Amino acid sequence: MIDGIWWLVILFAVIVTLWLIAKSREAKAGEKHGSTKSKNTTSNDALQKTFVLLKQYFPDYKVARKSNHLLVSQQNRKIAMITIDKKIASGQRLLGDVPVINYHRVPSRAQLMANLQDAE
Repeated sequence: MIDGIWWLVILFAVIVTLWLIAKSREAKAGEKHGSTKSKNTTSNDALQKTFVLLKQYFPDYKVARKSNHLLVSQQNRKIAMITIDKKIASGQRLLGDVPVINYHRVPSRAQLMANLQDAE
């Protein structure tokens, strides 16, 4: 039979082992959890590329970057909201009087030009 002190040692060893496993699997600082990270990273990268594209080729538009969309305005008037989401159908819809343009990937300059002209 095992004495009481050995049960405590075994219990302590199991707790330490489980804690070390949990510590090695936890998310690093500034990192999101597994499945959420991969989904948001791709859409945020595409949103950032779209933001740069708008700034570079459409200097007359003011672009504000939000967490999951871009807000395009001209002369303090909202022109459009641009989102990149594969779960939502690609195209335009209205949110109040502002058109919401959804893409599945980074749009081309011609696509942006056509959609922004339609939105005005």
